[in-house]
Amino acid sequence: TLLPLKNKTVPTVTDNAFSLHNIKENQVGIYFAPAATEEDGELTWGGVDTEKLTSPLNFAPITTKHPSSLFWGIDQDIIYGQSTIILSSAAGVVDTGTTLVLLAPDAFHRYVNATGAVFDIPTGLLMITEKQFLSLKPLFFNINGVSYELTPNAQVWPRSLNTFAGGKPDSIYLIVGNLSLSTGGLDFIIGYTFLERFYTVYDTTNKRIGFARTRFTNATSN
Repeated sequence: TLLPLKNKTVPTVTDNAFSLHNIKENQVGIYFAPAATEEDGELTWGGVDTEKLTSPLNFAPITTKHPSSLFWGIDQDIIYGQSTIILSSAAGVVDTGTTLVLLAPDAFHRYVNATGAVFDIPTGLLMITEKQFLSLKPLFFNINGVSYELTPNAQVWPRSLNTFAGGKPDSIYLIVGNLSLSTGGLDFIIGYTFLERFYTVYDTTNKRIGFARTRFTNATSN
C-alpha cells in the first residue's frame, strides 16, 4: 500500500508490464536450483518455462484466511512420514524471500519431536546426528489435492554452507524453523529451501499459485 493512502494499492512490476502489454499473462514463473549445484535459477515474466517441469502444474487458490490472504497464501496439510500430522488445513504464505520452511510453534515442536532434532545455538538451526539422518522420513506438503515431498536430503541444510551459517563442516542441520510470531491464519512460511525443489507460478489474474516438480525435487545435492 501507499502511505498515506492506505486503501490504495501500488501496482507491481508484473502488473505494469501486463498493463503495457509487455507480457502475455499477469504472472511470474520461478525456478530455483539447490545451492550445492552449479545451475542458476530462472525468472519467467508472463509465463512458464515448461522445460523446467517434470510434472503437471497444480494450482492452488489464494487462501481466504487472514492475514495469509493478503499475500501469496495457500491452505495445506503437512505430514511427516506416513502418519504424523504436523499441520492440518492450515493457512500460510509462499515467500521467495524467506530462507527456511517456518512452522507455527506447535507444529514446529511436533516436527522436532518426530525427528529428535535439537536446537543448535551457533547456527540457530535444528541439528540431528548421522544416525537420526538415516532414520529421517519424508515431509509431505499436501496442496490442493497433490502431495509434494521434501525428501530427507531436501530437509537438510546444504552441508557446503555449514560454516557460512556458523556451524561445523560435518554436522547435519535442518531447514525447518520456528515461526515464533505465528498467529491464527499464518501457520507456516514456505521459503527458498522448499522452493528450490519445485517450480512455482504466481498468477495474479486468477489469484492462485502453481506448483510442479523439477529434476531437483529428489536430488541428493545436500
